[in-house]
Amino acid sequence: MWIRHLAAMALALLVAAPAVAEDVTTFTLENGMEVVVIEDHRAPAVTHMVWYRIGAADEQPGVSGVAHFLEHLMFKGTDDIAPKEFSRIVEANGGSDNAFTSQDYTAYFQRIAADRLGLVMEMEADRMRDLILSEEDVVTERAVILEERSQRTDSDPAALFAEQRMAAQFLNHPYGIPIIGWRHEMEQLSLQDALDWYRLYYAPNNAILIVAGDVDPAEVKRLAEVHYGPLEPSANLPERTRTSEPPQLAERRIEYSDPRVAQPYVVRTYLAPERNAGAQEQAAALTLLADLLGGNQQTSVLGRKLSFDTQVALYTSAFYDAVSLDASTFGLAIVPAPGVGLAEAEAALDAALAEFLEEGVDPAQFERIKTQIRADEIYARDSVDGLARRYGAALTSGLTVADVQAWPEVLEAVTEEDVMAAAAEVFDKRRAVTGWLMQTEAGGAPDTAGPMPDPAAADPVEVMQ
Repeated sequence: MWIRHLAAMALALLVAAPAVAEDVTTFTLENGMEVVVIEDHRAPAVTHMVWYRIGAADEQPGVSGVAHFLEHLMFKGTDDIAPKEFSRIVEANGGSDNAFTSQDYTAYFQRIAADRLGLVMEMEADRMRDLILSEEDVVTERAVILEERSQRTDSDPAALFAEQRMAAQFLNHPYGIPIIGWRHEMEQLSLQDALDWYRLYYAPNNAILIVAGDVDPAEVKRLAEVHYGPLEPSANLPERTRTSEPPQLAERRIEYSDPRVAQPYVVRTYLAPERNAGAQEQAAALTLLADLLGGNQQTSVLGRKLSFDTQVALYTSAFYDAVSLDASTFGLAIVPAPGVGLAEAEAALDAALAEFLEEGVDPAQFERIKTQIRADEIYARDSVDGLARRYGAALTSGLTVADVQAWPEVLEAVTEEDVMAAAAEVFDKRRAVTGWLMQTEAGGAPDTAGPMPDPAAADPVEVMQ
């Protein structure tokens, strides 16, 4: 008993203390490449990541999927490394590697022993500017990404539903185009499309190097200058601009029926502001709002009202992605209990939301949420990979190192009034898409009752290589 008591006291002291910012060093090479070094000497290992400020939302019309396509092609070969040798060399040195593409960035990483940092730097720098591609490479890898789309999207009704919802959510902005691409455009991706993308955007002045782990910043700088320093920057790198979203004046609704659907559900997403450099307060309020409404099924507002009090739902959720270069979304979801139709479930969701907007925030629950967030921020520092990803995603999405380190304090400063003000602004159906995912029965009529997996998970953020 006393051991549990001491553990509880230790946790309370831990989360009561302010989060200490990690030890970060930054510098910029002469060719424009930014470098971030995060020291963590607990293990003799390092995470080496190169993040490009380019993602699926930066693609030109007609070539959707080219960002992810090139991610695959980057594992072919260079003038110094044979095709597919990159990953084999990393593995032979006891490491692992991969890459991922999002709407706002493309990143490549290796996890390896700290004394092998120079090796992975040399190889990553080599393929930044000396990639060799052939028509055969393009034909082979195009078939791979088409099969990936078949497995991850076309064979999954929840993924197809999410894709259609995003297309309806953004009237003009490219976030409405899937990261992996539309199939009919993926089928036409050419060698020239890949080379044009590579030659323009894969350059040191469009990249951020992040090294996290058992490293000395001075040694990282020396190695970066040796391997990345000689690379020529892209002379005609365009300003990063995208089409903007016009005022959204009308609610949109979609219904998608598929015989493969096991568990129908309702999802609504609202256009919402993202974290901005030097102005993260509203995003912090929305982060707490998502936790209050749907963070824990047993204690959240929607969970208590809909799963326990009225028992109309098997599951409820609220979700928000704050890190985004442009406007993000705030989402709500409900999985109806057996015998409850989607119309009834949606009405119950709206009623619970209206009650919350009228009643306001429960002070005790608000303090629990803040305590949990403080703990999460502290525990997140245990992962070197997680820290590298946190900084990489933020910096390629318009934030700064100072913004990342200030985020825990910004979250801590959020008040109940801030949360309610953010909720009042975001919950505007004129900027919302409400979707029903339904099961088509044998006779062709949709079945609008039944359960399902987490609908938030149906929205892919990254497409892994």
